[in-house]
Amino acid sequence: MINDLWYKNAIIYCLSVGTYMDANGDGIGDFQGLMRRLDYLHGLGVTAIWLMPFQTSPCRDDGYDVADYYGVDPRYGTLGDFVEFAHGAKQRGIRVLIDLVVNHTSDQHPWFKEARKDRNSRYRDWYVWSKKKPPNANEGMVFPGVQKTTWTYDEVAKEYYFHRFYDFQPDLNTSNPEVQAEILKIMGFWVQLGVSGFRMDAVPFVIGTKGAGIKLPDEQYDMLRTFREFLQWRQGDAIILAEANVLPETDMEYFGSDGERMQMMFNFQVNQHLFYALASGDKGPLEKAMRATKPRPATAQWALFLRNHDELDLGRLAPEQRQVVFDAFGPDPGMQLYERGIRRRLAPMLKGDRRRLELAYSLMFTLPGTPVLRYGDEIGMGDDLRLAERNCARTPMQWSTEPHGGFTKSDDPVLPVIAGGPCGYQHVNAADQRRHDNSLLNWTERIIRMRKEVPEIGWGDFAILKVRDPAVLALRYDWRNNSVVFLHNLDGSPREITLEVGLPGEHGRFLSNLLSDDHSISGEDGKHDLVLEGYGYRWYRAGGLDYLLRRTQA
Repeated sequence: MINDLWYKNAIIYCLSVGTYMDANGDGIGDFQGLMRRLDYLHGLGVTAIWLMPFQTSPCRDDGYDVADYYGVDPRYGTLGDFVEFAHGAKQRGIRVLIDLVVNHTSDQHPWFKEARKDRNSRYRDWYVWSKKKPPNANEGMVFPGVQKTTWTYDEVAKEYYFHRFYDFQPDLNTSNPEVQAEILKIMGFWVQLGVSGFRMDAVPFVIGTKGAGIKLPDEQYDMLRTFREFLQWRQGDAIILAEANVLPETDMEYFGSDGERMQMMFNFQVNQHLFYALASGDKGPLEKAMRATKPRPATAQWALFLRNHDELDLGRLAPEQRQVVFDAFGPDPGMQLYERGIRRRLAPMLKGDRRRLELAYSLMFTLPGTPVLRYGDEIGMGDDLRLAERNCARTPMQWSTEPHGGFTKSDDPVLPVIAGGPCGYQHVNAADQRRHDNSLLNWTERIIRMRKEVPEIGWGDFAILKVRDPAVLALRYDWRNNSVVFLHNLDGSPREITLEVGLPGEHGRFLSNLLSDDHSISGEDGKHDLVLEGYGYRWYRAGGLDYLLRRTQA
């Protein structure tokens, strides 16, 4: 059962091939370079890699404008290079997930070129058209402030086409059975080449109906079951990780009441309230978000993250909560994006404060679900706000103090490596941090190792323990006759708390600290008196370290 549901207790690492390692010296990363860094990832302890798009593309949207779903962009290598990479990852026990971007294609995709020039083409109905500009054309933009409309007139087709994203990304008519069959073919192709699943981009837009007369799209949830059934038929343990920023009352529609749809979803609700907690020192809304997203099928799993390759979306927060996060982490307008988010990386948001960085990552690794770590966060990489939109947080990985951070031998990288300043590669790089025991990189490696030894988080049920202090979050997980307890102080000042674990006998009396020798024994009343330093955290195992002897099989 554990092996079949490997994603329940995985460590996922997100990276872009183009920004990770350049073996050819042409200024852009490639699969040969990525192969050379597999040992680094293996040493870090990750168990799965999520690759951002690498298929053939004009790259006007960092590869999310796909022009050929069955090939590798020549800038990154060949299909042969990808297969060698996938094999190398498998040798090291690392699974590979890839982006599945099927809400839209590039306007340079042969399907769209055929569709626009011939009304009778079989591809015409693969896209969404209108003879007149719909009255709601100026609504529903994904990138407000940058994107002006969702319907653009095409001079060749003599009609308007629908695009939820940029105008060079025409939406596929995913209600069309032929398009759905093609999506299955795409998944089958990459599974055959060694991938273990997909991060499906913009799932609500994939399953939503599209057209000029549609004001409120119907969400075709059965489509998700079709994807799931096909994938499990082809490879039983392959998964889909859904990007769906939806409200908690809709979560079960994506998972399926019997767990028959998506295996995993990103928990945007917890992510946004986590940043409010970090900004305000108030755990209340975060606890509420955790309770709201607690219901899910036994086979389903949340993916927990801090930052990803997009902006930090705060759209689900109340306006006053959003302003608190803006004030704390992105006060300047140039740090904000799309009227809803922050475009910074985590380290500069937290002003490089090591205490707060450790607190944030400790929270990510101990909140309910599977942690997703973004490349460069293990060394505290920064951002380059001079770059447009989201590119500021998509700069190349900083490997060493060599020119361009050891990323490339080219004098002209596609995206510049961050140089100079406190986050420049001269000061923040993997090579230097390897050599220092107390570096963020080595801390991350140790915390990943410990997280893998605490399967209760991925598999168990959680309870929020009562602590009167609004700044201290206390969680307990129970699984197979074992329990673990985690404490986090969201405030910069020390906190003294009294904690009742809620477990009988020795389980509740003795708390063994997993990260230091600071253990705790309760008083006669069964309560623990604990002191947490500012931004402090504790990982405890209840009842001592004989837990493996006590773990049951069911």
